[in-house]
Amino acid sequence: MRGILRNPVRRMERAGLRTGLRWKLSAAIALVAGLVAVVLSLVVHNAARVSMLDNARELANDRLVLAQRNYELNRGPVFPYVKVDDPELPDALRESVGRSRRASDVSRHGEDPDIWAAVPVKGGHVLSVHMHLPDRSVDMLRDLDQALVIGSVAVVLGGSALGVLIGGQLSRRLRKAAAAANRVAKGETDVRVREAIGGVVRDETDDLARAVDAMADALRQRLEAERRVTADIAHELRTPVTGLLTAAELLPPGRPTELVLDRAKAMRTLVEDVLEVARLDSASERAELQDIMLGEFVARRVAAKDPDVAVRVVHESEVTTDPRRLERVLFNLLANAARHGRPPVEVSVEGRVIRVRDHGPGFPEELLAEGPSRFRTGSKDRAGQGHGLGLTIAAGQARVLGARLTFRNVRPAGTPAGTPAEGAVAVLWLPEHAPTNTGSYPVLPVSGAG
Repeated sequence: MRGILRNPVRRMERAGLRTGLRWKLSAAIALVAGLVAVVLSLVVHNAARVSMLDNARELANDRLVLAQRNYELNRGPVFPYVKVDDPELPDALRESVGRSRRASDVSRHGEDPDIWAAVPVKGGHVLSVHMHLPDRSVDMLRDLDQALVIGSVAVVLGGSALGVLIGGQLSRRLRKAAAAANRVAKGETDVRVREAIGGVVRDETDDLARAVDAMADALRQRLEAERRVTADIAHELRTPVTGLLTAAELLPPGRPTELVLDRAKAMRTLVEDVLEVARLDSASERAELQDIMLGEFVARRVAAKDPDVAVRVVHESEVTTDPRRLERVLFNLLANAARHGRPPVEVSVEGRVIRVRDHGPGFPEELLAEGPSRFRTGSKDRAGQGHGLGLTIAAGQARVLGARLTFRNVRPAGTPAGTPAEGAVAVLWLPEHAPTNTGSYPVLPVSGAG
């Protein structure tokens, strides 16, 4: 399942899964809150101003009515704010008054509005009242504007805080879901995304988590079924292939017999490798741990396998690992370098790190991006070049050891990415402590082991 889930997870990472949801949501809420606050402030300000002007106009009309009565009785204005034929009377208001009716108007010649009220009187004269908005009303309007500004700022800040809170909750749940999905992609089959995100409130995140869990369960069942079929086929082939090899060994010596024996041995190796891959995929393998001197172990095993391969021990260290599985990983890396690379093949040991380098064309980009895959070799030309199981088995055995196996190509510094490689390097990083989390267990050292 790791091979199937690894590509979507990496594509999501390249697409940028973490997009700052908290801050985007906060900015959206703050923007909406700001727009609503501005609109409401303008509405309230205009409503208050219109109400104050209407009250002032009513007051001016009341004063005008009283002044008109006094004028008609006394033949002259008796109030200081009342004038007859005021030259500053607005033309529009003068025209309205000219039609023999009382009228009022609001005009703005300066910072404060002017309130006018006028009425025609006997003799063709015009009686008018001119006043400004009361200072108390101006102060009230100014205080209201200040309160609206403070309220708007508070609403924006509150909306931003609410957005951070809500976005943080959602972002935190999504991060937990992504972390759980990554754990599933790494092969932790007991992880459930829905349980990882937790929480009491049910939302779309829970639907996403359930969908991921269902997908992971379906993939797991499918892969387990494929693994069982592969293991059963390889197991059933073991007996006839062994019989075929035994029968081939009884043939009379000659070139045909050598060809039959060679193909029979290759088929037996393939069957054994497929069975080993199936066991590794089932996660039932356990390491038998021993303490060994890593540099000495690697030097002896490589010398026994291929004396032409140079081994350099930079720094010796004692590690706790399974010698048999470590030898399997080492030999598979050497076989891959010999098959797909070019000599010289070099092995170096530095602390708990083993490096195997060849001077061939390097690993293909698919392997570097996605890791080893069964039946995909390290060469574009697969004819006679193996079945692609060597690195798959090496990676599986490394997981049992709790180790990490990485691959890279060697290029001169500063060269473009498309430049042909000058070699391939496989690096095995052994753990600092015994991999007890894999279910491995220590065994008593055997005489001559290591």
